[in-house]
Amino acid sequence: MTNILAELEAKRAQARLGGGQRRIDTQHAKGKLTARERLTLLLDDASFEEWDMFVEHRCHDFGMEQAKVPGDGVVTGYGTISGRPVFVYSQDFTVLGGSLSETHAAKICKIMDQAIKTGIPLIGLNDSGGARIQEGVASLGGYAEVFQRNVLASGVVPQISLIMGPCAGGAVYSPAITDFIFMVEGSSYMFVTGPDVVKTVTHEDLTAEELGGAKMHSRQSGVSHGAFANDIEMLMQTRALMGYLPLSNREDAPVVPCHDPVDRPSAVLDAIIPDNANTPYDMRQVVLQIADNGEFFEIHQNFAANIIVGFARIDGKTVGIVGNQPMVLAGCLDINASRKAARFVRFCDAFNIPLVTLVDVPGFMPGLAQETGGIISNGAKLLFAYAEATVPKVTLITRKAYGGAYDVMASKHLRGDVNYA
Repeated sequence: MTNILAELEAKRAQARLGGGQRRIDTQHAKGKLTARERLTLLLDDASFEEWDMFVEHRCHDFGMEQAKVPGDGVVTGYGTISGRPVFVYSQDFTVLGGSLSETHAAKICKIMDQAIKTGIPLIGLNDSGGARIQEGVASLGGYAEVFQRNVLASGVVPQISLIMGPCAGGAVYSPAITDFIFMVEGSSYMFVTGPDVVKTVTHEDLTAEELGGAKMHSRQSGVSHGAFANDIEMLMQTRALMGYLPLSNREDAPVVPCHDPVDRPSAVLDAIIPDNANTPYDMRQVVLQIADNGEFFEIHQNFAANIIVGFARIDGKTVGIVGNQPMVLAGCLDINASRKAARFVRFCDAFNIPLVTLVDVPGFMPGLAQETGGIISNGAKLLFAYAEATVPKVTLITRKAYGGAYDVMASKHLRGDVNYA
């Protein structure tokens, strides 16, 4: 029996090494943590239970039978964050570049199925070169199996994607279906086609950072909901975000003990609106005064800055905040602001999170670029999101609400529960 246990522990030690110490050292040299180190930081101490540690791929083409590693490039299982359960998978770039094989995908699908069945959030840590080309369509089929489960889980359990390295080709579509995407500046990339293909087809000479880096996606495309300086900061912020979210659409968000009186006076709110109607002010300061302890977890902070969205707590309970930002474009609604707010409102509605909307909007942004870009259909997305939302909706008009934007910004005509002005 002792020999059997020693053999088992030796196999576990081999699996934990992934692609080997040399590749681990290379990962560290790039300023990146390994798949297992990331899970150690993300989850509570000693809470991780791994599944399918010894799974290996089944490919025998192109000499792949000589390249088998226990775990097949992804670590899967479950653990806790602040005592609350989560399912996780973490791709291991040290094993064949984290490429997705048929069995790699099957491991991910297994925990996704369990997350949906048990009503537990799913967090994916992506660090992969894409499909394992030696397996051809079997690898591509694995991606589609993952995508299908992303869709089935949408609106049922929160899904968070952490892009911690390359994420290219078909691999980008799984994160795109999830609720939140975080990226690391300088080391994570997302694009459908990489710089070499782009140069060949369109003759554009771009770096990976320019084409799909964290700054571009968090500021211009809006694909990423946040960009962070390093792996550690991203993982800590993910833990913070989880504290605002329910486990599933069948539960409420956790209630945190509140020592910040709900009826406290605020001298800042008394004076924050300027006497001159044309003078801007920072709506974020209004949010911080309303929120418990001045804490606000902002989503998409650097994208479409003319509208603010994020999570706060009022009397210990999670609320979703949406607010026009007079400091940027006078708080006008444009295409990007409408998309950003609509997606956030729909998430809150799916997961039973009440909405507080702070309104100071002069209207929709005029201009040819907005009309040709589809401001009509994109503005309608925000209107639709508010109109279909069945969670409690409280609207505060802090200064003005003009034109069609008055209707769209959670007006009482869209079944707003309480409107103050």
